[in-house]
Amino acid sequence: MTKIKYILVSHAIIARKKGVPITYTIIHLIHLYGAFIYGGFLFTDNLFMSKMAQSLAPEEAQKAREAIMKHVRKVVPPALIVTVLTGIYLFTHVFGEIGPDGMTRFQILLSIKAFLGLWLGIRGFNQVYLKIDPFLFKSHRFPFVLVIIIIALSQLMHV
Repeated sequence: MTKIKYILVSHAIIARKKGVPITYTIIHLIHLYGAFIYGGFLFTDNLFMSKMAQSLAPEEAQKAREAIMKHVRKVVPPALIVTVLTGIYLFTHVFGEIGPDGMTRFQILLSIKAFLGLWLGIRGFNQVYLKIDPFLFKSHRFPFVLVIIIIALSQLMHV
């Protein structure tokens, strides 16, 4: 059995025990993998690729970065879009009803997380597919910080 099939089957078994629909589980896995791809690129870019100019001549650093980015542009933007779309699906299934006392802590943190994720998705879509450069935060540093915040929120939601 391939690793992916094993992961899907094991998650399906866990989902059935918890009463979660298998569709939700599969979309959640796709969401997580897309987030890992996008966040992993931002991590690598901000912590390692940005330092290439310290070790290489400026022309070499630019050439090396472009050689990597040629492949990144094929994978990361679609991964971001998939992450946002699956995130919207997941949001509609877990947000729940707002009670008479207002939103729960979970709903507030999920809303903040969703807003930041949508902002990243819209920014990325505009930049990559519509060729609209962002007016502010042109580097990957700000999206990297937002991804760190989103990861922290996703952990704090369940505390």
